Amino acid sequence: MKGAPEYSRTKKRIFLIRHARPVVPKKGYFNKAAASNYINDYDAAEVEQFVLEHEAIPYREVRQVYCSTLVRSQLTARQIFGEEVELVVRHEFREFERRIFSLPLLRLPIRLWLLSARMLWMMGLNNRGIETFRQAKQRAREAASFLAEQAEQKPPVILVGHGLLNNFIRWYLQDLGWKTAIHEGSGFLSVTMLEMD
Repeated sequence: MKGAPEYSRTKKRIFLIRHARPVVPKKGYFNKAAASNYINDYDAAEVEQFVLEHEAIPYREVRQVYCSTLVRSQLTARQIFGEEVELVVRHEFREFERRIFSLPLLRLPIRLWLLSARMLWMMGLNNRGIETFRQAKQRAREAASFLAEQAEQKPPVILVGHGLLNNFIRWYLQDLGWKTAIHEGSGFLSVTMLEMD
């Protein structure tokens, strides 16, 4: 049975949850076109079935959950919190974009394509047609400010989002004075809880 320990009612809380694992094949070697298709498939994929009964999450208090426009975020939120909870879908909670760079003759494992694409993007060398790393960080900063404002009005605040974005939101919330009480990394279904007196 889902439950939660008793936390002080004077504390405001924000939960950042990463989505479940998308159901998309990733074995073998990919050329540029197949790697680009993988990203599209990942963004449209269903997620694995799971049960998340985390002792820190106040399931009975949750009336709405923030999600991104990507389906894996919304499907995960539904599996965790059920059909009665209102999903609030907002573009600023979308994962940082990825773009496969042009190496048409190479065949690489998908992890290597994605890691290289992300590193080049962060260096400003792979952002044609998508938001820059600087723009993405600003979006994450604005998302953190929004969640902090919501937590002032109607705690607890729950975001079912994405690995990299959630990390940046956490860092910006800490800049705003929020304290990280739980941080389970950035793997699938990881939970982070931040608190403010």
